Amino acid sequence: MTVKKNTVTIAGGSAFWGDSGNGIGELLAYPRLDYLMLEYLAEITMALLARARAKTPDGGYVPDFITAVTPHLRTLHERGIKLVTNAGGMNPAACARALRSAAAAQNLDFRIATVDGDDLLGRAEEFRAKGIGDWRNDQPLPPAERLMSMNAYLGATPIAMALAEGADIVITGRNVDSALALGPLMHEFGWNANDYDRLAAGSICGHLIECGPQMTGGNFTDWEQVKGWEKIGYPVAECAEDGSFIVTKPHDSGVLVSVGTVGEQLLYEIDDPTSYLLPDVTVDLRQISLQQVGSDRVKVEGVRGRAPSGFYKTTVTTSAGYRSTAVFMIGGINAKAKGRRTADAILEKCRSIYRGSNMGDFEETSVEILGAESTYGEAGRHGATREVMVKIAVKHPNKTALDIFTREIAPASIGMAPGITGFYAGRPSVSPVVAGSSALVPMADVPVKVTVGEREIFNDAIQPGRGDRTPITLAAIEAAAPGEKLSSVPLIQVAHAR
Repeated sequence: MTVKKNTVTIAGGSAFWGDSGNGIGELLAYPRLDYLMLEYLAEITMALLARARAKTPDGGYVPDFITAVTPHLRTLHERGIKLVTNAGGMNPAACARALRSAAAAQNLDFRIATVDGDDLLGRAEEFRAKGIGDWRNDQPLPPAERLMSMNAYLGATPIAMALAEGADIVITGRNVDSALALGPLMHEFGWNANDYDRLAAGSICGHLIECGPQMTGGNFTDWEQVKGWEKIGYPVAECAEDGSFIVTKPHDSGVLVSVGTVGEQLLYEIDDPTSYLLPDVTVDLRQISLQQVGSDRVKVEGVRGRAPSGFYKTTVTTSAGYRSTAVFMIGGINAKAKGRRTADAILEKCRSIYRGSNMGDFEETSVEILGAESTYGEAGRHGATREVMVKIAVKHPNKTALDIFTREIAPASIGMAPGITGFYAGRPSVSPVVAGSSALVPMADVPVKVTVGEREIFNDAIQPGRGDRTPITLAAIEAAAPGEKLSSVPLIQVAHAR
């Protein structure tokens, strides 16, 4: 691969399945945009998509992707902007077919590539026999009858391969979110599998922009500084061949790009900043530099990397019973006490019915009196309140038991405390509980298939070098000197957090 550009510009137009699609049009108007990345997947999402695929062979991808991108296909085509997305979920091939159909309806033709190989559900017993289980507690994989999905987090190399073969659009299943940006950068700049510092920088670029408006001021600790939530801007990264990049946003959008907003997103979902483990590289953030270089422009550089571990993080989801949540309001004097007693009475009434039917007790219950600071626990500031929301969440292995619970909420309005109202959503629903765990599967055991158009260009394991997984010890924070005066301040005054 050869270097094609001095700068590659990538925009992040979706943060999850359910995000607004309004940012796509705004981002496509950005000057010199090279790539649009759309991220949709979370751990539980894979279980939902697995259920959708089980219902129909053409299911299992994110249908919202087709809806969101179809109005913009002509712009993508005319401007030559490439698209990379993980909307393929459990069925990248079906997603590609749906997108081809949408493009053909507009007389447009794209070279669409798919990346497969992450779905390991059919091989669960094989990995169990090899002793692979939850890496956090060494528990074996759940039994096959409880498994809903098992997906390896693939890396950026297959995406780069597809782009090198001329793909205009790359649709993947489960991969690390950052790979949606790193793949294009590997392709455009010719970074190879041993360019660890650059691979680490490209990964952090993807990590920053994959969560959409969380990069541009959404969820920001100092929220008062952020203007224009109603027209929130989605992030853009202007990337250089040396791995440095500038994070910004479209000029006519609201919100904020600052060292603070970038810093918060940087540490989001990173366990160890010295060893952020990804399939392509192990990222070290100790030397990273964030510099405000203009209005809504932050330069990021100094990211370091070393060899990856040689394993794919693999998320396993299992069926874990059913849950239901009821929410209603109680008003009037002593509303908190009335709410608590009502919730306890509803739960006890259900337990009495269960005992008579040999259904067993709830597995879990949670009662929160919202408006009385119950979510703060013992740290709540208790005082008189005349209006609260009662939230009762329950879990049970038997769906029928929770159907009974949902039917016992409304009768409380005439048989328990006065002042109950606000059943705005009607009877609560019952939904399955999905539990997740993580395994480490050797990359050598996971063949990855890359298809461009109708042609399979790659079908093999991707095996980068194994890195040193020994934890790095961080320097201790110096303690205060003897006699040094200390002050107590709220944490929010000195720290950003998410």
